[in-house]
Amino acid sequence: MLQRVLEPEVMDSTEVARDYNNMDHSHVNTVFVDDLVQVGFAGGDVLDLGTGTALIPVEIVKRGLECRIMAADAAVAMLERARLNLEIAGMTRAIQLSHCDAKTMPYATGMFDWVISNSIIHHIPDPILVLREAWRVTRAGGCLFFRDLLRPESEEQLAWLVDTYAAGCNEHQRQMFDDSLHAALSLQEIRELVAEFGCPAQSVLATSDRHWTWTATKQSSRADSDA
Repeated sequence: MLQRVLEPEVMDSTEVARDYNNMDHSHVNTVFVDDLVQVGFAGGDVLDLGTGTALIPVEIVKRGLECRIMAADAAVAMLERARLNLEIAGMTRAIQLSHCDAKTMPYATGMFDWVISNSIIHHIPDPILVLREAWRVTRAGGCLFFRDLLRPESEEQLAWLVDTYAAGCNEHQRQMFDDSLHAALSLQEIRELVAEFGCPAQSVLATSDRHWTWTATKQSSRADSDA
């Protein structure tokens, strides 16, 4: 297994936001929302952590689901591009943008029916801090749905993934994907983290040749009742 090599936690430059937004995420985002619906998502108050340029919230609203989405990111450049995407899609009322640090969020405990995320965890040096906050702001009985990259076993596998899934990208986009794969967690590492919340190992599954997915329902507890 490759050693984890961290990349910048906040990707906050105009160049990064532009190149990220211009990569073809359409298939990955469609599958994310398909799978989200498959596990029971039908709307409600939603927090999308590490929203980037808000492409997944846009995909969710396109499905016609009744929901209010808070799309949060720590990068101002990403949110500026997200605002443009929402204006083009005519979704500025359905999706609210929020500039915040996912490790110390300003939201009330139990505020959201769903907390979702695609690819925030590999950016965080100590991912448990984000997972704890996500758990806190999910209401009792609410759900969490996280997906991120899997760290490859070898440099050869990593190079194959970059060549396969970033074939039509420019060099900066390919390097971003390469860096993200190096920074990703292994399946065992993310399973060990979610065990803190009483979630079994099988709540995290390898769901493609480059992704893991964590699905959990937050059970009510005395602490929730006293909050």
